[in-house]
Amino acid sequence: MQDDLKGQVTRGAAEIYEEFFVPALFRQWAPAVADAAGIRAGQRVLDVACGTGVLAREAAARVAASGSVAGGSVVGLDRNEGMLAMARRIAPAVEWQAGRAEQLPFPDGSFDAVVSQFGLMFFDDRAQAVREMRRVLKPGGRLAVAVWAALENSPGYAAMAALLERLFGARIAGELHAPFALGNAGALRALFAEAGFSDIKVATHAGTAQFPSIEAWVRTDVKGWTLADRIDDDQYALLQREASIALRPFAKANGEVVFDAPAHIAVAERPA
Repeated sequence: MQDDLKGQVTRGAAEIYEEFFVPALFRQWAPAVADAAGIRAGQRVLDVACGTGVLAREAAARVAASGSVAGGSVVGLDRNEGMLAMARRIAPAVEWQAGRAEQLPFPDGSFDAVVSQFGLMFFDDRAQAVREMRRVLKPGGRLAVAVWAALENSPGYAAMAALLERLFGARIAGELHAPFALGNAGALRALFAEAGFSDIKVATHAGTAQFPSIEAWVRTDVKGWTLADRIDDDQYALLQREASIALRPFAKANGEVVFDAPAHIAVAERPA
């Protein structure tokens, strides 16, 4: 995958990501992924590609004893320093660590559960990353990974990608196609099998994207994502103008934007 299609963001984009993307898209998935992984009190949990830490924070609440992380422990790992800086500010009690999914800096069998949401699509070597997540699981430990379903099943983003391509070409639009690269559930299951798992369950879950307005939706997608470095001020102004027309079908009477955004959650266990 090209370097500019790997989900890397700046420190400023990480702030926008946490303030807008997390409530609009990602917060709703943290409990579902934690449920799929069976996270419970006293466990040691790893969140791979943790971003600003919404899933790691959910895990920390579940492993905690009496409201602290003393009963268990959570490590959030990401290769993006901007994301980690924001994560540390929000939840200093979680252990945040820089690193790559393809070479996890932990011994074999270190964790009771490993989780990851909406990061696997951007890894340089996806099968190697899943192999590494399997390696650091304890025998009997569970891995749960969420990825977006196919782009066509998320109509708002399909329309946004089409708008970007019409205005700026396929390369810019490719930034918005990249998050949906594992939308085929069969391909996701095959990836887990390639990494050494045998009993693999993939379930598709309904989800919703929800933004205060079309303007906020565009601002979040551009300023909180890799598009921040791809679209200049004049292009951004043009996109806002065109989006107010092209994306109007996704806005309710009060201006709020709501559309379907389903995801797959793949679950597998390391044999005991």
